[in-house]
Amino acid sequence: MPVLVLYRTGAEATQALRRSLPHGHPWRVLRCRTHAQLERVLGQHLVDGIVFAAPDPALDELLVCRSRYPRVPLMAFAPFRPDDGELLLACAEAQVSGILVEGVDNAVAGDLVARWAGTAERRRALGDACRMLRLSDPLQREIWFFLLDRPDQPVRTAALAARLGLSREHLSRQFGAGGAPNLKRVIDLTRVVTASWLLGNPGYDAAGTARILRFATASHLSATARRIAGVPAGQLGALGPRGVLTAFARGKTRSRL
Repeated sequence: MPVLVLYRTGAEATQALRRSLPHGHPWRVLRCRTHAQLERVLGQHLVDGIVFAAPDPALDELLVCRSRYPRVPLMAFAPFRPDDGELLLACAEAQVSGILVEGVDNAVAGDLVARWAGTAERRRALGDACRMLRLSDPLQREIWFFLLDRPDQPVRTAALAARLGLSREHLSRQFGAGGAPNLKRVIDLTRVVTASWLLGNPGYDAAGTARILRFATASHLSATARRIAGVPAGQLGALGPRGVLTAFARGKTRSRL
């Protein structure tokens, strides 16, 4: 599942965030205390956001990451004071997605972080996907959002059917009803959409993205990208999530059950 990184956050901020994340949230929360740890996590996991403490050398170090991973949301959570104007300006210049004030925003920190995180960003980019893909049935929509939250965990149709208490054949037929895409294609779509989001960062290449999203190889990712969006993996970053969805809806929606 996607990872939410807490980078040098204080004990109060860490506890507040863990307590206030929405019920059923899709993230695994990891703490990093050094820049080397952070770089390791970014290279191994789908990082949906980095919550960091400030004022701290963390901001300067994060600016280094920012140049390599500009799409990964940064969020500051610290006991800001009225005279921290310069620090807040530095956060704005670093394109920090949100500011949380320790002791003030504790109760709503998790909800705000969820609103700023990468999963929410991808959902917004795909806001009219249900209309474009003709996902009008509640079951179709439930499955769509379930898959969007877990793009780094390849989901098999049989496992999804078992989770819903349906047979594989019944699930496939019901999902594809009303002109909706084939379920296997939609599973691949959510993974390719996320690959395009990752590849919009200079710090990720096809091999690293394939590893994070659990494709067998970079070639496997590239073949899937061609099948879903009509382009190789190297062009996904330029398309972005919305571009992948548009290409998919234009004629890549069907495959064998």
